[in-house]
Amino acid sequence: MSNSSNTVVGLLAGTVIGATLGILFAPDKGEKTRKRISEEAIAAKDKMTERASELQSQVSSTVSDKKETLDTQLENVVSNVSHKAEDVITTLEKKLKELKEKNKKLQKSV
Repeated sequence: MSNSSNTVVGLLAGTVIGATLGILFAPDKGEKTRKRISEEAIAAKDKMTERASELQSQVSSTVSDKKETLDTQLENVVSNVSHKAEDVITTLEKKLKELKEKNKKLQKSV
């Protein structure tokens, strides 16, 4: 994500610098040049604001998706553990029943 945002910032900065240099070296009156620089700066600011908003939306969406995935995985783990616990309890009950029967037989034989 930071690599992508660095690239975008670099491209925007390059665009602004290039436009500014182009305007400065263009044969025009100072007032027109300042006005064009101001307009270009405002346009660049608007582009950066829009891109920042898009990045924020993407990050928010990604975090939300990852949270849902994590919640689903956690729910699956809890469900699996619950089933395993139920299996263990059932097995222990069977073993207890077998031990009780063996104990009864031993008590009768004594």
